[in-house]
Amino acid sequence: MKLKTIGVLSTVAIMSVAANANANVLFDVYLGATGGFGGETVFAHHDHENLSAMSFGGVLGLDIPLARFELEYNFLDSDDAKLHLGMINAYIKAPSAVLQPYLGVGIGSTFGGSVSYEDTDVATKMAYQGMLGLTLALPVLPIKFDVEGRVLYAPDIFTYRGGDADLLHYEGRVKLRYVF
Repeated sequence: MKLKTIGVLSTVAIMSVAANANANVLFDVYLGATGGFGGETVFAHHDHENLSAMSFGGVLGLDIPLARFELEYNFLDSDDAKLHLGMINAYIKAPSAVLQPYLGVGIGSTFGGSVSYEDTDVATKMAYQGMLGLTLALPVLPIKFDVEGRVLYAPDIFTYRGGDADLLHYEGRVKLRYVF
């Protein structure tokens, strides 16, 4: 009787340890930093103005075998505008060991910033983005490196020349992710 109880308890203990050791096979949690450089175009009243822009940010995400989900913060710094953005992103990625191409979309909001046009403040508005990239994932290191192109669209975020202005931001970006 005691031998059966010890056997059952040993089996349960081994199964629970084995299940925890393989938990990261199903998903990975990561933190990362981003940086990008490109341009932006402000559209208002059939006029447009092109500006150079940089972005810096951070991500917190969940990586599963064929998809990735993340929360993203960005600070967009252009010649005439400084914006804060919060986004929720979803990616579909190709299954591959080292180089993984991916396609992603995001939705979020601007939540502050400033524009140098006529003392105008940035409104809190919806923002949308699309990403196309490639991940370098070395199996022995807990670090992943992404290179991507991104397009961000934010409609009616500030007043420009007497009307509401739309923002189109496009950039090349790098992302360094640490997988826990």
